Amino acid sequence: MTQNPAAPPVRIDAASVDAAINSRMSARAFLPQPVPRATIEHLLELASRAPSGTNTQPWKVYVLQGVSRDTLVDKVCAAHDALRADPSLAAEYREEYDYYPEKWVSPYIDRRRENGWSLYGLLGITKGDKDRMHAQHQRNFRFFDAPVGLMFTLDRVMGRGSLVDYGMFLQTLMVAARAHGLHTCPQAAWNGFAKIILPHIGAGDQEMLVCGMALGHADPAEPVNGFHTPREAVESFTHWLE
Repeated sequence: MTQNPAAPPVRIDAASVDAAINSRMSARAFLPQPVPRATIEHLLELASRAPSGTNTQPWKVYVLQGVSRDTLVDKVCAAHDALRADPSLAAEYREEYDYYPEKWVSPYIDRRRENGWSLYGLLGITKGDKDRMHAQHQRNFRFFDAPVGLMFTLDRVMGRGSLVDYGMFLQTLMVAARAHGLHTCPQAAWNGFAKIILPHIGAGDQEMLVCGMALGHADPAEPVNGFHTPREAVESFTHWLE
C-alpha cells in the first residue's frame, strides 16, 4: 500500500500566538456591534480542535442572539432580583457541580479577595455598597451587553474528566476569538440559574450547565476593561525534577 507523503510543516507565527494568549482577558463591557454568524461558526470550528479524552468531544454549545438572548437576560435578572429580596429562594438556585471550594484557604482566598476588591475599586464600589455590588453582579446576567451569549452544557453521564476537556475547549475558543479581534468573558455566575437557562435553550434532561460566556467587541472606552488580573511567577508554581 502506498502511503501519502508527509504533510508540509505548518509555519507558526509564535508572536501572534503569544499576543492572542496574553491579550485574552475577561471583558466586562461590550459594544453593540454584531458578530456575524460565519465568524462564530469559524471560532467554534477552531475550538473543536481542542483535545479530549479518547476524542469524546463532550461539549454542547448554545448560541444566543437577538430575542433569545434578551429574553433569557430578562428572566435571569428578574430571578436575581427576587433572590436578593428573599434570600430563602437560594435553595431553588443551586449549581449542579462545585465550581468553588466549600472552605476557602490561602493562597486561593487571598487571590480571590484581591481580584474582587481590585475590580470594585476600579469601579468605585466601596465595601458595604450592596446596591452597587448587586448591580455590578447582575451585569453578568446581561452578558455585559455583549451581543452574543454562549451557554455550554455537558451530558450528566460523563465523568469529571470531561470538565478538563471542557476547559481546553473554552480556552481554545477564547484565544481564537482574540485572534479575530474579539473578546470574551467566561461566566460561572450563570450556573446557579440552570433551572431557568436549560429549558430556555432547549437543553435535554440529561444535560447540565457548565458555564456561560459573553462574546463580542470589547468597549475600549470603559475603564473596567482596563482591569487585568495578575499572574503568579512561573517559579512559584513549578517544580523542576531531574
